[in-house]
Amino acid sequence: MLIDLDKQIMILLNKSISNSFFDFLMPIITNDKFLGFVGLLIIVHLLINCGKKGRISILILIIAVGLTDIICAQLIKPFVGRIRPSYEFIDSINLLVEKGGKWSFPSNHAANSFAFATVFSYFFSKYKLHLFLLASSIAFSRVYVGVHYPFDILFGAIFGYAISWIALSNWARIKLFGLKYNKDWVLNLD
Repeated sequence: MLIDLDKQIMILLNKSISNSFFDFLMPIITNDKFLGFVGLLIIVHLLINCGKKGRISILILIIAVGLTDIICAQLIKPFVGRIRPSYEFIDSINLLVEKGGKWSFPSNHAANSFAFATVFSYFFSKYKLHLFLLASSIAFSRVYVGVHYPFDILFGAIFGYAISWIALSNWARIKLFGLKYNKDWVLNLD
């Protein structure tokens, strides 16, 4: 069954590749305060240095991440009701951070980081590889530190990507509308 396979992969990834470097690095990568600080630095940079394009990308990011965060945390997690490995296997895993909330599926960290990567790679495509490597590292860190199963992060990543494309598609419709009626704000995005 898929759930049993997911549990086996989680324990394998959490224990078999455990090492002192990752034990130091992964709790930093997964820390909300660290991620908030890095996100804030990026947003400030975009506001100061990237003009209208930066402001539009931030607006779409707020919409995409807001939707992924609310839908995952408030709707899907309680509906699915899957218990985190940090509660279920406390004696069998390397728990490197606090247990977190009770529900595991999907991972908000994965959903939000992939929404972040998707939106910003649309507007700043030369950073696409870096953004998705960062999002993948954040998602993987959740399994490594012992608070999510691999399917939690896989679904979270797919969900964050999909919600971002819905937000970006709506932006494209607004942009096309502006182009159709020769609106200046659409023509000068850089």
